[in-house]
Amino acid sequence: MSYVEHYREVATELPGQELGWLRDLRAGADRAFAERGFPSPREEEWRYTNVTAIEKKRFRPGRPGAEKDVEPLLRYGLADAWRLVLVDGVFSPSLSRLDALPQGVVVLPLSEALVRRPEQVRAWLERSPDGEASRFLDFNTAYFRDGAYIDIAERVALETPIQILNLSTQAEGLSVTRNLIGLGRHAEARIVETHAGLDTAGYLSAAVTQLNLADGASLDHYKLQLESPRAYHFGGLHIEQQAASRLRQHHSAFGGLIGRTDIHNTLGRGAECDLNGLFMVDGRRHLDTHFVVRHREPHAGSREHYRGIAGDRGRGVCAGRIVVDQAAAKTDAEMSSRNLLLSEDAEIDSKPQLEIHTDDVKCSHGVTVGQLDAESVFYLQSRGIDEITARNMLTFAFANEMVEKIALEPLRRQVRQALLCKLPQTGIRVDWL
Repeated sequence: MSYVEHYREVATELPGQELGWLRDLRAGADRAFAERGFPSPREEEWRYTNVTAIEKKRFRPGRPGAEKDVEPLLRYGLADAWRLVLVDGVFSPSLSRLDALPQGVVVLPLSEALVRRPEQVRAWLERSPDGEASRFLDFNTAYFRDGAYIDIAERVALETPIQILNLSTQAEGLSVTRNLIGLGRHAEARIVETHAGLDTAGYLSAAVTQLNLADGASLDHYKLQLESPRAYHFGGLHIEQQAASRLRQHHSAFGGLIGRTDIHNTLGRGAECDLNGLFMVDGRRHLDTHFVVRHREPHAGSREHYRGIAGDRGRGVCAGRIVVDQAAAKTDAEMSSRNLLLSEDAEIDSKPQLEIHTDDVKCSHGVTVGQLDAESVFYLQSRGIDEITARNMLTFAFANEMVEKIALEPLRRQVRQALLCKLPQTGIRVDWL
């Protein structure tokens, strides 16, 4: 049975089927997906990442009531945060904590927002980015079952973070979520997306987030990907920044058999964005990050700093493109990708691009791919540290520079612990840090 036929079987169970515009939107995405299918390595944007393995599987949508299986995963919840929990792609009210939200802050599961705020959701979904921006966007639009709807009103400064906690438990499960997040003029917030799954479960997670920052808004957005080592994860982050808005985005990826995140950001006049990323891959796993930052108007600035670590026969990809439109004079953009190979069989492909259509700009990019410095390893050994611990200490130090950029302290601890767990026999004690 093809994926399209599978969709037709489950379409009547998806939320919002009473809304004609949503049925039409899903049907259009279904047709586009049937025509184009999953991406192929023959396409330039996917030349390093082969997803044909998922076409051989038939993943099953999640069902309510799986909360009994998520106990080992609840440790990823942030203690001092509002929390919207999705289990196998379905909202879990019993695990969520959304009480006593301040005035001007709306946080709903998307399935409920379709009932309570259908016109607002329609406006979001109908201005979705072109499916070419992410080949999984059509798949997501056709299949999404739930997600988060977050609306923060003008001039509301939200001190407590909001966490969207995605937990997967079902073998051969299908978790498809859509998040719609908007900040009004001069609003401020911190939002965390966490994706985690049981190590024994192989599943497909397809998560798309749309962000809109109005004039002067400020958002710290974090994504932590800790999927099962048998899982497939495909994420899309599509951002629109209006004039003088500010985005700080951190993407940390440690899980998944095959994982890819596409980030597309469009900057208005005087907008600023910082994109930071860290991935670590081992075994035969494959992690891929693609980002495109488009400077649409003058005086905007962007900084993109990514680091990757690959060991065993793992493979990583970091491809980034900065596009400066003709009207975007006085652009200031900087991109760097630094990568570390821990074995002879590991591989990291890095592909930076600048596409500049105007003068009077300041743009730069840089890439490094290398191994641990032998002299540094020897120096630590000369101080009585064994070789394995010395190598792990240097690897940790390389990655921890990115971890330290995470301003949200409870999340920073989680990311650092995930990093330490990827360094076997690390010899590094947490109380040293």
